[in-house]
Amino acid sequence: RFERGETENSPALAVSLCEPVDAYVNEAFGASHREHASIVGPPRLLPSAAGRLLEREYEVLSGLITAPRKPFVAVLGGAKVSDKLGVISKLLERCDTILVGGAMAFTFLAAQGHPIGDSLVEPDRIDACKELLATGRVQVPVDVVLAQKISATAPTRLVGAAGIPDGWKGLDIGPESAANFSDVIAGASTVLWNGPMGVFELAPFASGTRAVADAVTDRGAVSVIGGGDSAAAIRQFGLADRVDHVSTGGGASLELIEQGDLPGLAVLREGKVAS
Repeated sequence: RFERGETENSPALAVSLCEPVDAYVNEAFGASHREHASIVGPPRLLPSAAGRLLEREYEVLSGLITAPRKPFVAVLGGAKVSDKLGVISKLLERCDTILVGGAMAFTFLAAQGHPIGDSLVEPDRIDACKELLATGRVQVPVDVVLAQKISATAPTRLVGAAGIPDGWKGLDIGPESAANFSDVIAGASTVLWNGPMGVFELAPFASGTRAVADAVTDRGAVSVIGGGDSAAAIRQFGLADRVDHVSTGGGASLELIEQGDLPGLAVLREGKVAS
């Protein structure tokens, strides 16, 4: 994507990429949500097909929306709630419960009227979070681990989610929240997990993410890890071989769930079919 024509979806770049090629196979699920020259250009010019990984990603992730085994629980984390409002709304059409952790949880806590100190918040998304909370199927942390800076050596505090003081920021869900989330996961038949519960890369803030990882892998439920940081976490904890599917695309997996299709998939159906 350092080539300007790639991100601008240049027809000329697509032609130049295809000149020495007889056929095109898209195996890059993690890039298929981008309408870039190397993704959507070749299928319009060459006999093309989906690779086996791409087919598997579509089969698993679209199945979460069309026919999940119930109860269906989604665990969502990460930094920005704005990145996931659309997918939360879509998941609520199928999910029994959505568990929210990570930095995005603090906009939900603000929507509940709680002080959040110096935690990450998106003020313009508070009303949307209120609407989601009103469904009664979105759960947020009840306690959080705090620090004044993101550091492996920073002093930490554990407080109730309704009482985060100024000067402190939430960097992980607390043990009571982790236990609550684990109990909900224990009752699920299908679990989708996308996004960590905190700054799991640093030991003081890894416990919440580890608890979710253990809960997801301790069950007989269908378990799907939606790529990105949650895939990195499950691998860091050595548990990737205990889940049914670890997606290769964080953003792509969310967009497929939200939109039901991706530019890279749609163009394969519309273009020439490889024999």
